[in-house]
Amino acid sequence: MIKVDESIAEAAVLGGAFYGGGGGGDLNTGLRYAKLAIELGDVIILGIDDVLKNEDSYIVTSSIVGAPSAHERYVLPSHIIRSVQLLLDVTNISISGFITSENGGLSTVNGWIPAAVFDIPVIDAPADGRAHPTGVMGSMGLHKVADYVSIQTAVGGSKNLNRYIEVIATGSIQKVDKIIREASVQAGGMIAVARNPVAPEFIKKNAAVGALTNAIEVGKIFQKYKNDVEKICEEILKLTYGKIIDKGVVDHVLLESKGGYDIGRIIINGKLDRYEITFWNEYITLEDSKNRRLATFPDLIVTLNIKTSLPVSSAEIRRGDEILLMAIPKEKIPLGAGVKDIELLKEVERIVNKEIAMFYK
Repeated sequence: MIKVDESIAEAAVLGGAFYGGGGGGDLNTGLRYAKLAIELGDVIILGIDDVLKNEDSYIVTSSIVGAPSAHERYVLPSHIIRSVQLLLDVTNISISGFITSENGGLSTVNGWIPAAVFDIPVIDAPADGRAHPTGVMGSMGLHKVADYVSIQTAVGGSKNLNRYIEVIATGSIQKVDKIIREASVQAGGMIAVARNPVAPEFIKKNAAVGALTNAIEVGKIFQKYKNDVEKICEEILKLTYGKIIDKGVVDHVLLESKGGYDIGRIIINGKLDRYEITFWNEYITLEDSKNRRLATFPDLIVTLNIKTSLPVSSAEIRRGDEILLMAIPKEKIPLGAGVKDIELLKEVERIVNKEIAMFYK
């Protein structure tokens, strides 16, 4: 059991931003939400084995869905709380824990605010140990469970802009995911979601068990070495068995917000070569000037801003930024069942127009 204090909260967000791999939401918002959560009540992190005995209760995934760069995005802590209350109202279930949908600068602390408000623990078993683009990927393989009916409740948008929306949707994972994604567009770009109650045993078999504490350990490295980007990388590589690709300057960023996602590519002029990163919210592929593939989702591709020593996402990266480029092999990241599905990886191929599935072994 971990009782979260300000130091642990900060570490979770910093490490989460690293495991966001270009996605996972805004780090500064994550810090703000984490601090608010521990001001609202106790945030307790438990291991999945601590709740296995609760056979008649369910674990709920908390998520924020949408395009991080959307200019009219508007998600408040009250929206997160309201999404959970809607789920409780329509299901009348007992919740024994919340999990986040993924690691990321904001998404690592998904579920912390309702955990504090409803006095329910956070479980150290994110749906995925790294950030991923689609809700189906964050559903731990539920789309393959015969007769499973997804229920998702979503809240977001500014009332002043006539964008406020509440959605309750049930059906197949794939269809409900599309409804929720469209709801995020109508809400201005992002929306808070509570979804897919499942038994603790299912979480243990299909989620990224231990990925939250992984993020906290990486975050402690950022805390300890602060602005020393070289030392931060050295220590992180000891934990993750990744590698530094190069240092360089961002030469070009192409970003389009489309259908509730940020889609585009980044060109980096490195000291050793010139690189292209494609992204669909998260970084998907990394190639050098000879089109050699250096990393492929769900490998983790990370850009660290050399001046701040912090991870920078696809929504935040800008031309002229000095970047340290890293890659962590997928085998060294706790992954949920959703990102191990070849058919879902083929969907990513269609968006970024790059081969993906052939690199997954």
